[in-house]
Amino acid sequence: MRRVVFITGLLFLLQGCVKQTTWPVRETAPGKIIVDAIITDEVKAQRVTLTSTVGQLNQAAPPVTGASVIISNEDSTWSLTENPANSGIYQTVPSFFARPGKNYTLLISHNSNIYSAKATMIPGTFFPELKYSIDQKNNLYYVDWVANAFGTADAAMWELLIDWSAVAGYGQMDSLSTHARMLFYTLPTLDVSEVFAPQLESVYFPAGTVITERRYSLTPAHAEFIRELLLETNWTGGLFNVAAANVSTNLSNGALGFFGVCTVNQLSLTVSPLPVFMKKSK
Repeated sequence: MRRVVFITGLLFLLQGCVKQTTWPVRETAPGKIIVDAIITDEVKAQRVTLTSTVGQLNQAAPPVTGASVIISNEDSTWSLTENPANSGIYQTVPSFFARPGKNYTLLISHNSNIYSAKATMIPGTFFPELKYSIDQKNNLYYVDWVANAFGTADAAMWELLIDWSAVAGYGQMDSLSTHARMLFYTLPTLDVSEVFAPQLESVYFPAGTVITERRYSLTPAHAEFIRELLLETNWTGGLFNVAAANVSTNLSNGALGFFGVCTVNQLSLTVSPLPVFMKKSK
């Protein structure tokens, strides 16, 4: 009985220490420009995407339109064109490609503000193809291994473009049901949040699927940006979290995002049926 009286009294005491106050909370943060810019050594029309920050969770980021975007190195200057109009997507000419040994500068002018960033490119490297397995529950395949997540060699981003639209029985399905894009990273750091990150959704595809595997070389600064971004997104919500913080950037004047220059190595493979003894359940 004494214990009940003590706990009740403690609750009243704690309740008495609560004081109501009003904090000046700003409803919306000032809008900032977000830059998504990776140029590569591939000959193609490459693009810089500009959006702005939002004030609500899951709100679509509005495009930043009407900006002047320029990429330059020691030899040349390229003015990008917004295409499609009012999309926030700015494209180079189709003959553009980045060259090793050059220093590239991104310059953005919008609403009387100037944003800039500098980046270089490190060499790429050839790599073994990914590994896949079959899930005996649904007889579909999934990516089992792409690269070791931790490595002391140069960092890299791995992009998988998965297409099974030409497989029998899938030709009449919409594009979203027959294509997938997956990203993996090889970083020179090993974080507890990465090891115990929440499990991601698996992508399943049938035999006959064509997978294009692309390796993007990353500079140390680019790798650190991706690491911090993953700590705030994919790696959060697991057993070990880190305190939320702003992600580093190489952009000036308060802009968010990153400007990177990457070498790309690529290979393609077709998923072949595996022997029965190699089937396993996830």
